[in-house]
Amino acid sequence: MSKPTTQFNLFGEPVNDLKDISETGNSRKNGPGNSSRKSAVLAAPATAASIDIAQKLPQRIYLGTSSWAFSGWDGLIYAGTFSEQKLAQDGLSAYAQHPLCRMVGIDRTFYAPISERDYARYASQVDDGFRFLVKAPMAITSSYVRSDEGIFNHSPYFLDVDYAINEFIAPATAGLGIKTGPLVFQFPPQGRQHTGNPDAWINRLYRFLKALPPGFLYAAEIRDPELLTDRFLMCLKATGVRLCVGSHANMPVQEQQIEMMNRILEPGALIARWSLHSGFKYADAKKRYFPFNRIVDEDLESRSSLAAACLRAVEANHPAFVVINNKAEGSAPLSIEKLAAYLVNIK
Repeated sequence: MSKPTTQFNLFGEPVNDLKDISETGNSRKNGPGNSSRKSAVLAAPATAASIDIAQKLPQRIYLGTSSWAFSGWDGLIYAGTFSEQKLAQDGLSAYAQHPLCRMVGIDRTFYAPISERDYARYASQVDDGFRFLVKAPMAITSSYVRSDEGIFNHSPYFLDVDYAINEFIAPATAGLGIKTGPLVFQFPPQGRQHTGNPDAWINRLYRFLKALPPGFLYAAEIRDPELLTDRFLMCLKATGVRLCVGSHANMPVQEQQIEMMNRILEPGALIARWSLHSGFKYADAKKRYFPFNRIVDEDLESRSSLAAACLRAVEANHPAFVVINNKAEGSAPLSIEKLAAYLVNIK
């Protein structure tokens, strides 16, 4: 069976030319203002408070958002209002100038693999202290695929080590180089075939994780509470893979996931994706929080849990990576500022 060829943009929409969404102007070293493109995307001036917090924040803590292309971030990240397409093309170097945004998530890779060249274009726009959290293609993590006609079939590349190496790990790490952060295998709902027999699924996962090339920071995120068992965490421990603490309507809250992780896993890097406010579904949160320019619903429990987990990792000489979505509280950049301020005040 041939490999998937359809490519997607940052928003999961098919595109005809990958170059259209990955060609992104000059590097951060030169600054977005020096770009030869018309209507260059400029960074919003950093506030004195954010600069002060960034100077006090432990260097091992990396905070960022799940994407950088949101028009509502005028004044928060960008100096002006730009289309999401424009920001996808030209906004990354401006995003990376925010003193607290030291990482970002690349979600488009979940829909289809991208090339080493495209990863390298991203890396060229940020400095060496910046990190990317990259999601593995769902062809690897979904046990089923849906055809263009809406027919569901078994995924031919589900937990396929060779495909994972050749289509994800090798191009990502070669293109991003030292800016490679966590490589996250996000497992969408796996279906009753697997949730009804978690041990068989975990056994297959173990063989897959054990065969991955060493030297990189891997994490697994699941969306089925039936799979979040002690045996699953023992599988991660045995393979040196971290739990990606996620937030999803069907999953236990982050505090409970962190407690389970601390009970079984050795101290290590914290990897968390704060994607959704507790008690909300994705579509509801998106409608409630748009255009993502203010905090609407503070989530103090998630904030304090993540902060404690960050400091626990740092105190054990490990990094902490937290990617925040607009759907967590209403505005990811403002959630980052609040989390960073909380960390500085309690450390």
